[in-house]
Amino acid sequence: MALTPEDIGRIAHLARLELDPDAQARMLAQINGFFDIVERMRAVDTSGVEPLAHPLDALEEVSLRLREDVVSESDQREANQRSAPAVERGLFLVPKVIE
Repeated sequence: MALTPEDIGRIAHLARLELDPDAQARMLAQINGFFDIVERMRAVDTSGVEPLAHPLDALEEVSLRLREDVVSESDQREANQRSAPAVERGLFLVPKVIE
């Protein structure tokens, strides 16, 4: 799928962009280049390839390096809230801005 200069003009109009002819030509080349990359990716045979939830799942050694999610600092809530003008039950109180 390739765009035409008219398509670029329509997109620029919808986006409220004022593009000179040079900018339209560059934009046309860039967008058509993007579509070319997408078409090449679609042409790759991916049958039999299982999707990954995360790209790092394919590398076991990376997942082994990730640290456990544990608390490493003490609770400093009270110290952090001393400078607050209003606190109630450990929460900052702020003025109501929506009625």
